Amino acid sequence: MCWSGLAIPGDPSCSSCQRPFGESGPQGDAICAPCLGSPPAHDGIAAGTLYTDTSRKLVLAFKHGKRIALAPLLARMISARLPESDEERLIILVPLHRWRQWQRGFNQAALLARELEKIGCGELLVDGLKRTKRTPSLGGMGAKARAKVLAGAIEVARPVVKGRHILLVDDVLTSGATSTACVKALKRAGAKSVVIACFARVLDEALDHAA
Repeated sequence: MCWSGLAIPGDPSCSSCQRPFGESGPQGDAICAPCLGSPPAHDGIAAGTLYTDTSRKLVLAFKHGKRIALAPLLARMISARLPESDEERLIILVPLHRWRQWQRGFNQAALLARELEKIGCGELLVDGLKRTKRTPSLGGMGAKARAKVLAGAIEVARPVVKGRHILLVDDVLTSGATSTACVKALKRAGAKSVVIACFARVLDEALDHAA
């Protein structure tokens, strides 16, 4: 594995979603064009890396190759990108449908979430969210189609999220449709803020602005 192939999101970046601007980009509390055009439901994205061939190999080894020993490394990379906060966070993972978890044998987001708790990033609530129906792959779908597929698919399983600051954990953030459904469910249940934490974020246009 060539670790130099990892692309770490750099600063300056969007104050809303942490999309890297590059060294010549705006400073301070600037917001990127996508967030201005469609304000996100979340309260920030902390991505350990951007999605490249190298991070893809790590994700595949972890998720499908069952190299679960990679979880501590991936979690440390996520924690390094988390914004500082004086608030105690509640760590919640993006849920898998029970049949998909049964087929895979584990939920990769749960492994990352446990490691983040060990590092001291918050208190883990394993069953905070649940999938009420199995959904197909969202690849190739437009935004409206993704939203339709995910409508009612994710619900808050525990009422303890009210008034809490949430760290929503997943391995890869692609279109953001699933994480957005999770964020909206948490906000409806009274969550005060929700920051998305992932290992790799698909953001091809930002690769030139990574470290």
